[in-house]
Amino acid sequence: MEMKKRINLELRNRAPEEVTELVLDNCLCVNGEIEGLNDTFKKLEFLSMANVELSSLARLPSLNKLRKLELSDNIISGGLEVLAEKCPNLTYLNLSGNKIKDLSTVEALQNLKNLKSLDLFNCEITNLEDYRESIFELLQQITYLDGFDQEDNEAPDSEEEEEDGDEDDEEEEEDEAGPPGEYEEEEEEEEDDDEDEDEAGSELGEGEEEVGLSYLMKEEIQDEEDDDDYVEEGEEEEEEEEEGLRGEKRKRDAEDDGDEEDD
Repeated sequence: MEMKKRINLELRNRAPEEVTELVLDNCLCVNGEIEGLNDTFKKLEFLSMANVELSSLARLPSLNKLRKLELSDNIISGGLEVLAEKCPNLTYLNLSGNKIKDLSTVEALQNLKNLKSLDLFNCEITNLEDYRESIFELLQQITYLDGFDQEDNEAPDSEEEEEDGDEDDEEEEEDEAGPPGEYEEEEEEEEDDDEDEDEAGSELGEGEEEVGLSYLMKEEIQDEEDDDDYVEEGEEEEEEEEEGLRGEKRKRDAEDDGDEEDD
């Protein structure tokens, strides 16, 4: 598919000025040049044109916001000075698998002041003696060459960089909102206070129940004692009545005996 048709498909009914990423890999350039890409892509930040048989960057439009440019597996051999003019804010440039042979060709990238990562893997230039040392000396603004820094530390991939950015945003939000866990601690303290109040209330309730039970038991004991006293009083009255009857009987018997003697 030609590049111009591919660009129209990639737009997906969007206006060019709304597009921030554009992937045109494996489509064909006409005469080794870029077609269909123009200055209307003002917000474009990521452009990939891998394996499109590109040999010249002469028709590259001005893309001031472009930060990442993928040009791997093409037939580019020079003309890199166009990049500093048309894409001054590039931070990542992939030229691996191209026809770049010597340091003088790469020297044109010195004007890309924001360039941090450069990939020349599978280019003939990598066969030069002291290749890495020479590139880092020539392009002192870059941090990573072919995916590694000068101490052979691997460069983070794009996803990790985005995650780090998200974490930084979260930390800023946390700083604005206050230390993490502060509100949780306050809620826990309030819950503990509520639990203490509930425990105190339950203890008080238990104490009142104990007092109530003790009072009832005392009442029952008192009632039983009163009943016992009543029973004892009743028994005493019955005994007195019986003694009274016995006394009267003895008295009558004595009178009867007296009457008999008189006779």
